[in-house]
Parts: sequence; C-alpha cells; structure tokens
Amino acid sequence: MIVLFTDFGHRGPYVGQMRAVLHARAPGVPVVDLFRDAPTFDPRAAAYLLAAFCGEFAAGTVFLCVVDPGVGGDRPPLAVSADGRWFVGPGNGLFEVVARRAAQVEARCIDWRPSELSASFHGRDLFAPIAAGLARGQAPPAGVLDAAAWRRPDWPDDLARVIYIDDYGNVMTGIRAATLGPETLLIANGRRLKRARTFGDRPVGEAFWYENANGLAEIAVNQGNAAALLDLSLGDAVTVDGA
Repeated sequence: MIVLFTDFGHRGPYVGQMRAVLHARAPGVPVVDLFRDAPTFDPRAAAYLLAAFCGEFAAGTVFLCVVDPGVGGDRPPLAVSADGRWFVGPGNGLFEVVARRAAQVEARCIDWRPSELSASFHGRDLFAPIAAGLARGQAPPAGVLDAAAWRRPDWPDDLARVIYIDDYGNVMTGIRAATLGPETLLIANGRRLKRARTFGDRPVGEAFWYENANGLAEIAVNQGNAAALLDLSLGDAVTVDGA
C-alpha cells in the first residue's frame, strides 16, 4: 500500500491531486491517509510523529511524506529504505528518526524529473510518481546518497515538545513512553502531571499523561480537552521529572 503523511490539512485540493497521480500510475494499489495534519512547516516535529506511527505497517509499504517548507530549494528529494519500507519525500530531516531507529537504512537521491515540474508542488509532480513506481515494484532511484546530505545527528532521540494535538485535545509529545518510569512526572505549562494507564483511571476533568496506542507519552484529560485546559500548543516544551 501507499501511505500519505502530509501537513496539507483537510481542506483544499492538494491531497486529492496527489491521490489522482497515484491512481493513474499505480491503479489498484490501496492508498491510506495516515496524517493530513502533520505539524505544519515543521519537519522536525513531524519526524518523531512519523517514526511513532510507521511501525504498524508491513514491509513493502511506501510512505509518501510531504512536510516541505523548503520546497523548490536545495534540500535533496529522497527515497529512503528503512527496514523494508520506503519513505519518499524531502531530505529536510523528515526521515531522520525513522532512519535512526531502523536496523537497515539506505537513502537514494531522486534524480528523475518529470517533463513538467512545478517549483512549489513536488508532492504531486515528483514524489507521487516515485512512490507509485516503488509500490508497483519498479527499481528505486539509482544514486545512493551520503548520510551527511540528509541526516540530523544533532536532533535528540526523543523530543520533549508537543508534536501533535488531536481533535479531542489530547497532546502527543515526541517522547517514547518506554523511556519513562512509572513515577515520572511530565511538566507542561507549569502543571505537574502524573502517569496513568488510561483515561478511566483518573477522575473526570483531571489531567494526566499516559502511553498512547503508538508508544508516545501523551497528555490527556478524562472526558476533557488537555490542550485547552493546560493552554498547550504545537511546539511547547515538556519537562521530564524523574525519568
């Protein structure tokens, strides 16, 4: 299958235009919308989100990923193989965390260009055709790319910031819960939050943090909106106390 991961949002034509290219070039291949609202203009935050969610997909899956504020600039266009999955998109750090946590990684620079390539929509014109080809079993781009051209070794293994807020107001951090102990507190906007197993383990209206279904430390409120209650936004820092 082909999995879409973008910051395009739920309005506008952009995801539909990419899906049209995929349908034309890889008919019959299932296309799954994983995220349309990845952190806008923020490939670093998106990198931790992508790494948390990609593991549930089988080897052979192709991820078409576009969080690309530098589109048309000098970041390399990439096809990265990581533990049997392909990740196609901009070489701006978006695939750093996936690569860091994989046992086998190889990056290839996309040197193919379509006859018409817009300066501002490489997701449709460049990345979607490559993703469709990989999903159909075509050979990957030929040029192996040196790690220095696309890796981000200075980024932390876990990002102690807010990387996603869902429609319920639950606040995902870029911290893997497995790195934290049962007594660890998370401090967000001055509030000290205890760990819980799930929502019903806390009274209605109480804020806490827990390990979400994809392994991230997530701040929540039982039957409430954690982002609103704690006044949290994307990019806000979270402090770990007692990991």
